[in-house]
Amino acid sequence: MLTPSIFGENLLDDWFDFPSFKDFERPEKKLYGSHADRLMKTDVKEHEDRFELDVELPGFSKDEIGLELSDGYLMIKAAKSHNEDKSDKEGKIIRQERFAGAMQRTFYVGDAVTEEDIKASFKDGILNLTIPKKEKPAVPEKKTIMIEG
Repeated sequence: MLTPSIFGENLLDDWFDFPSFKDFERPEKKLYGSHADRLMKTDVKEHEDRFELDVELPGFSKDEIGLELSDGYLMIKAAKSHNEDKSDKEGKIIRQERFAGAMQRTFYVGDAVTEEDIKASFKDGILNLTIPKKEKPAVPEKKTIMIEG
């Protein structure tokens, strides 16, 4: 069923999508429209010595994904660009539903984790991260030595 363009991307989803507290803080994400908050879904599994994250990044290639570790926070960035050529060999393109943009997600992994500790792989649109459980070495408590005399 075709709906007039005044109704947006999906009439029923937009119509029954009641606002919640997260909607008031939702940044504009042009890459996937108003429903970008449903992307980059992540499964987190806890093991005895590590965490495993499976992050869904459909439509991205390995070169379009970046990982940064800063002050104990792991940032996953994904950016996609799109060629704006509006014609092809067979005729004029009326509408293209691919956009350029970027999204990111941040996880706190702890101050003791370093870049060398994190293992990452990407296959079939799933970014798999293995992050070890590490604690900062305890700072020895300062003890005062009494001076006699």
